[in-house]
Amino acid sequence: MKTLRVTALLLGLIAACGTPQEKEAAAPGNVSVDAAVLQAFQPLPPVISSEANPVTAAKASLGRMLYYDTRFSASADVSCYVCHPLHDYGTSHRRTGVGHDGLVGGRNEPTVYNAAGHVAQFWDGRAPDVEAQALGPVLNPVEMGMANGNSVVAVLNGIPGYVDAFHAAFPSDAQPVSFENFGRAIAAFERGLVTPSRWDAFLNGDATALTDAEKAGFSEFAANGCNQCHLGPYVGGSFYQKAGLVNPWFDTSDPGRQQVTGSTSDNMVFKVPSLRNVEETWPYFHDGSTQRLQDAIRLMAWHQLGKELTASQVESITTWLGTLTGPVPFDYINEPALPPSAPTGSTGAGGH
Repeated sequence: MKTLRVTALLLGLIAACGTPQEKEAAAPGNVSVDAAVLQAFQPLPPVISSEANPVTAAKASLGRMLYYDTRFSASADVSCYVCHPLHDYGTSHRRTGVGHDGLVGGRNEPTVYNAAGHVAQFWDGRAPDVEAQALGPVLNPVEMGMANGNSVVAVLNGIPGYVDAFHAAFPSDAQPVSFENFGRAIAAFERGLVTPSRWDAFLNGDATALTDAEKAGFSEFAANGCNQCHLGPYVGGSFYQKAGLVNPWFDTSDPGRQQVTGSTSDNMVFKVPSLRNVEETWPYFHDGSTQRLQDAIRLMAWHQLGKELTASQVESITTWLGTLTGPVPFDYINEPALPPSAPTGSTGAGGH
């Protein structure tokens, strides 16, 4: 009995002397997380800032209106929101995108939430940031189908409220109403589309934010090497990887990043997707071929890591992934009132 008491005392002293990171990673129950593994992960920022495009209230407010407005599509029935509905975690849940006149795109529509912090935009990384990305779908013949940037500016100049809003958002520009500023405004709004979750609370030191089962799920995720690609504040989105790294991908028809770089070494290479809100952003992969999260986990383990996970391993990882779901910021994303078009015959020049 004396030996047991001494042993218990020593264990208590060892626990008391643990590092702050180890204490934070320890659960109220019996499960802890390796503090060294956690160092590769960081909490989400409150806003994904940009020195080149500082976020202001006027700019974000303008971008919110543009995001919802269908007047910037050739058939006047498609907006950013139509393909990326913010009230449903920024994805339409379609296998691939559907644009104006019912035209079908070639890849799955990734969520816009937290996307501004990624290394680049689109599955193939063809846009360096959300400012450039926001201009792509508007001119894409399959998506919104506008003829060119000048046609977008012409629509803007026909809406006096937008002319005023652009002057307020870009007061130092000689010509505030421009196609480039159209992209900057939408991007400023998207830089506020951040969804912190219980995972962030845990990373910030709240050991009670996750259950034992969720912490065990993260440990399973890391033990199998999933954290080699899915890490950082966005749990992915930080670099590119070949689909079928170990075992060939089941569909090799999409060359991926090779279309951007022209290099054969980039064949079937795509941006690693973020796992933020992953349980709410199905279907999965660049081709939208997989509906169930458990199937996506199993396929990733096989094709990327060469591992066949058991059903219990898959369920454990799924349990942790649920902690990456943050609440939708309804106060920030609710649809605003859109400015009316100018009456027929009006120049639409606003007060400028």
